[in-house]
Amino acid sequence: MSLFESGENYLETILVLTKRNGWVRSIDIAAEMNFSKPSVSRAMSILKRDGYIIINDEGHIILTDLGMQKASSVLDRHITLTRYINEILGVNKEIAEKDACRIEHIISPETFTGLKAHLQTWESEHQ
Repeated sequence: MSLFESGENYLETILVLTKRNGWVRSIDIAAEMNFSKPSVSRAMSILKRDGYIIINDEGHIILTDLGMQKASSVLDRHITLTRYINEILGVNKEIAEKDACRIEHIISPETFTGLKAHLQTWESEHQ
């Protein structure tokens, strides 16, 4: 099931907020992403329809196994790319964060695997 960049960003945000707060509501996502509540509600209906999330009776948004798998993958790419751009390339952390957010959606699995391996090698040589 293919997911657009915005859907991946929503899933990543749900995961981050869940780790931070223990639970997530649409209003939390809207505040975190600086989006309108109607935009978030529309996105949540699509993610729910596609099996990435469930919304319980209290309005808490919970990642399904499929959603968790996708969100974890996006977050891993985001963190790894940010660190690579910042620590290895020496780019300012704020710029590295913004660039990583764009790259994480288009990088091929092969390139990401190579980049992650390079980061791990670099870390072990610089500790």
